[in-house]
Amino acid sequence: MNKRHSATGSHLTDLILETFRLNGALLTAGDVLVEDLGLTSARWQVLGALGLADKPMTVAQIGRRMGISRQAVQRLVNEMVADGLLVLQDNPEHKRSRLVALTNTGRRAYADADSRQIAWVNELGAGLKASDIGNAAAVLKTLHERLSRKNDRA
Repeated sequence: MNKRHSATGSHLTDLILETFRLNGALLTAGDVLVEDLGLTSARWQVLGALGLADKPMTVAQIGRRMGISRQAVQRLVNEMVADGLLVLQDNPEHKRSRLVALTNTGRRAYADADSRQIAWVNELGAGLKASDIGNAAAVLKTLHERLSRKNDRA
């Protein structure tokens, strides 16, 4: 039996493949942007999850926010604690699941990275229509929500 994509399915496959390529390019660009701060894109994501939440979080919460495994986040957190970017705190709601918080050094690194990101993204987006970007973000958000619901049921 020969199955074929619908027109939407074909375009969505193209979007997914381009998203994979874009993800790789974004990680590489992020690594270059923050390398001299002692960060990688992955470390920056951890700082960002904590910085945007503006409160300590568990490793599992950071993983869910970033869309990566708890184990991967734990490895990064351990490295970043050793480097003085993060600190572990007791969690009054769960004795075995400690909270991860930014140190002053971590806050400064995140602020420096954020400042660079603003200049970088403004340059990257020059000439693009804000409405096109908004529409693309809305499609990606919808796909993420649909996949998350399916994965939660699996």
